[in-house]
Amino acid sequence: MHDQAFIGRQPILNAKQHIIGYELFFRHSAEANDAVLENDLKASARVLVNTLNDMGAQWLLGDKLAFINVNEEMLHSEFLELLPPERTVLEILKNVVPSDTVIARCKELRTQGFHLALDGCELAESTALLALASYLKVDTLALGLARAAVIFNQYHTPNLKLVAEKVETRTQQEALQKLGFQYFQGFYFAHPETLSARIINPAYSAVLNLLNLVSRDAENHEIETGFKLDAALSYKLLRYINSIGFGLSCEIQSINHALSILGRKQLYRWLTLLMVTAGKNAATSALMKTSITRGRFTELLGESYFDKQGKDNLFIVGIFSLLDSILEMPMELVLEKMQLPETISEALLNREGIYGPFLQLAEACEEANTPRVVNLAESLQLDPSQVNDHHIAALAWVETLGI
Repeated sequence: MHDQAFIGRQPILNAKQHIIGYELFFRHSAEANDAVLENDLKASARVLVNTLNDMGAQWLLGDKLAFINVNEEMLHSEFLELLPPERTVLEILKNVVPSDTVIARCKELRTQGFHLALDGCELAESTALLALASYLKVDTLALGLARAAVIFNQYHTPNLKLVAEKVETRTQQEALQKLGFQYFQGFYFAHPETLSARIINPAYSAVLNLLNLVSRDAENHEIETGFKLDAALSYKLLRYINSIGFGLSCEIQSINHALSILGRKQLYRWLTLLMVTAGKNAATSALMKTSITRGRFTELLGESYFDKQGKDNLFIVGIFSLLDSILEMPMELVLEKMQLPETISEALLNREGIYGPFLQLAEACEEANTPRVVNLAESLQLDPSQVNDHHIAALAWVETLGI
């Protein structure tokens, strides 16, 4: 496909599991790797600038940073200066030669307020480039723990933050943190392992019970009783229904009144959100945002395919697709406790059925797996601009939730 660029993104977290930013991947074709030709540079530049402009204040609030991959040609391009420097980290790819011209350009960009990251330890061998960098990416999967420890001790300074890349398991993340690493990135946080099963804590049990009551269209008094069994749930419902977004003229103080105003579909949607925000696991912050973003993303991807019910189901598919990791139990056991339609279960278990391809596309975008993104987008008859618009809209939407 001509003149296209797909967006992928992966969260970067600190030691407290808070997301400090996202690395954004821009790939102009299924075959694209690091080389960017003139026309492709223009295409990627246009997508990049439009993306961050569309995000605007919504996504770049607070301490969130956008890590952008740049090769030498992109480094010298004028479009970089259209980006917000205080929120942009330019990640210099490892094939960039640290020539005098490159060093001079990096100094200029630093003067403008941009942050620089070095993609790999090879670039750190340039003393001049290293002195300008705020971040150094370390491929801990390829190097192993012993070599990663040496790298950390060699390069870590108060002015240089080392980011452990390709963190794929909790054990790996904990070991790297013990070595001193404070920043992490990898599939563990976006596409986590399924851990051993454990009993669902009371907050989850209460939400699961309510989801099942709503899905089988139970009487209001049964649902009200379910809320009353958990004070925190009752409080959250009343706080939600009394939020300014509903514009109610008087405060709602009873659960029954709140349920009648909210309606079953909106209640079910709210409970699905609550399902992934109630836990206290170590990686909950990252998993929570990934799952909620995925829910909104899959919903938007299916806009032209499904009616309201189908789009609601897609939202549930996306947001529940990480419940195995959030609850730390196999997806089969999660689904045993929930009364979900077969079409949703099929997508969650096997990534198949009418909703499966949309979930697969969302996951491929997270992983920046461009060949897979291209194939799935083509099979769903979605063009790059549609996929990117929906992806950015999902990211922005999650930020507005304040979670």
